[in-house]
Amino acid sequence: MIGDVLISSLICENIKRNFPDAEVHYLINAFTKPVVDGNPFIDKFVIFEDLYRESKPAFYTFLKSIRQENYTHVIDAYGKLESNLISLFSKAPYKASYHKNYTSWIYTKTYKEMSEPLTEAGIAIDYRLKLLETLGNLKIYNSKPQIYLSTQEKEAAAMAFQKHSLDAQKTIMINALGSGLNKTYPLAYMAEVIDTIASETRSSLIFNYMPKQKDEVQKLYNLCAPETQKRIHLEFTANSLRNLMAISSQCQAIIGNEGGAINIAKALDVPSFAIFSPWIFKEGWNSFEKNYPNASVHLSDYKPELCKDSKSELKHKSLQLYQEFKPDFFKTKLSEFMTNHII
Repeated sequence: MIGDVLISSLICENIKRNFPDAEVHYLINAFTKPVVDGNPFIDKFVIFEDLYRESKPAFYTFLKSIRQENYTHVIDAYGKLESNLISLFSKAPYKASYHKNYTSWIYTKTYKEMSEPLTEAGIAIDYRLKLLETLGNLKIYNSKPQIYLSTQEKEAAAMAFQKHSLDAQKTIMINALGSGLNKTYPLAYMAEVIDTIASETRSSLIFNYMPKQKDEVQKLYNLCAPETQKRIHLEFTANSLRNLMAISSQCQAIIGNEGGAINIAKALDVPSFAIFSPWIFKEGWNSFEKNYPNASVHLSDYKPELCKDSKSELKHKSLQLYQEFKPDFFKTKLSEFMTNHII
């Protein structure tokens, strides 16, 4: 997903900065490429097409192309069947990935999952940078992902704000929906959150959502108070992922469901406030909250007794747990965030 590809690009950056003469290739899903376009530490993108999942012959042809590259090192930051096979077919002398009993034989070095973060970057980033140890005692030059936007992209975003008569520096982006129902804060609760934002700031509000989510976003809009609705500009939407990132770079803050948009905000140094799904491991993704203008909330912060089950069990009952995650729990924290970084 977008967040994974963004933070894993740190592996490429730190390799390139330690070994400037190395040729660094980054294998990613096609739809995620915009989030790392322009990254100066990546020499070549290797695109994994959807076709490779649908057609075994096409996937086999792709595996043979990987072998022909004669890679010396492969770092598998994905750790699933597809990347296991890619690593195996690469025939690289050195291969690193996460430790699983049934796939560890493929790799030269594997690392066990962390339970606690090592740095402010959080477990998801710490874990990925751990994979670099297979290359020796490397210096970690950077542990915070970056997005590289062109001047033209930023100017186009500024013109979009002007077109809609909006002041970007007085506009908050709402990450209205998650990637799925089990990662989406209940609409009635989200409407309460948006009403709080509208009542405590003078900001205009724009929503981040995909075209297929338009009906759900309209429901959310209808649940907001009439005064809040006057501040919402549903017609202002991004026309591409790059455009979304450029628009995000201009906003006061991004608030809403934890996911790609929040990771984008952090990479652009835009203040963010994330609402985590009950089944997502917060310690893995609540990065850069001590010395940066970011904050997050999770049901476990308020009712830890409800979040003691395994990840699969929490995921299974996520909709039920969401109902326990009342907006009143974190209203004070949200207000403090807005006071410090928006108002």
